[in-house]
Amino acid sequence: MLETPLILAIESSCDETSAAVLQGLNVLSNIVSTQKIHEKFGGVVPELASRAHQASIVPVVEQAIAEAKVDIKSVQAVAVTLGPGLMGALLVGTSFAKSLSLSLNIPLISVNHMHAHVLAHFIQYKEAQILPKFPMLCLTVSGGHTQIVLVSSPLEMQVIGETIDDAAGEAFDKAAKVLGLPYPGGPQIDKLAFGGDEMKFNFTSPRLDNLRYSFSGLKTSLLYFLKAEMLKNPDFIQSEVSNICASYQRTIIDYLLVNFETAMKRWDIKNICLAGGVSANSLLRRKFLELGNRHDCATFIPEFQFCTDNAAMIGAAAYFKFQKHDFASLDCAPKANWSV
Repeated sequence: MLETPLILAIESSCDETSAAVLQGLNVLSNIVSTQKIHEKFGGVVPELASRAHQASIVPVVEQAIAEAKVDIKSVQAVAVTLGPGLMGALLVGTSFAKSLSLSLNIPLISVNHMHAHVLAHFIQYKEAQILPKFPMLCLTVSGGHTQIVLVSSPLEMQVIGETIDDAAGEAFDKAAKVLGLPYPGGPQIDKLAFGGDEMKFNFTSPRLDNLRYSFSGLKTSLLYFLKAEMLKNPDFIQSEVSNICASYQRTIIDYLLVNFETAMKRWDIKNICLAGGVSANSLLRRKFLELGNRHDCATFIPEFQFCTDNAAMIGAAAYFKFQKHDFASLDCAPKANWSV
């Protein structure tokens, strides 16, 4: 097999159906189909997600192959997200990938979704690209996870800090729902915060030991704050929405970076990375770069297209497993919960 294998990657852990073709770590195509059906429900409905994946996976894979301009018979391995994620959604992707692996007689590579978010930094998509060096420290922030990950090599990772309840992305989305904003709420809060005063309101965030986070109390704090203010002024949210969004967003991001900075100092790491869907947040990106500059660190943030769920990151993670001939058997089962 070639050192730079041609890998077809599939991602279906939540509400994006994605397929990508990579030659080694070089992306030839990366197709993402986002499920719009969940918008009217204000969140992802698992059963609807799995049905949408079933409808989308064949055309998405066909489009990825066509855009990459390769023959599917030249693909040397098929990679797929095995977990964590929604069980029904994962089943669609893994079943398809197993069938393809069997029919083409090529290896199957199972990928941890959170592992792939970290390794999205090694996707090569432009010339003279600077890549992180090991060891590196990664803040991975998404709708389902908030983790500080110590990365010793592409296949050696240790979670050294994480949330004990809700994830930061969930804190954004649920706050947006309370504010009456459309789903997904995180980007809506980010957009509205541009015109707001981030110091106008104060929200509490608990300080826990061992680099742990907790976001459930922050959401409750916002809810009680809004109820109290609306008793005095029924139009409070409408008149103050930008200030509320700016203040709430600032609270979450400052909270994320306090623990991460502590980890940087404790492990004396000079390569720092940001990953996960929430890494698309403009304030988080800016403050993360500022943090790196203060500590003279090499700082890495993925392109927007590689922040949210996508198959290119699955292919990148699979590349490193391919080098070790770390292949999965066809009887592997999806894992709704699977730690890094």
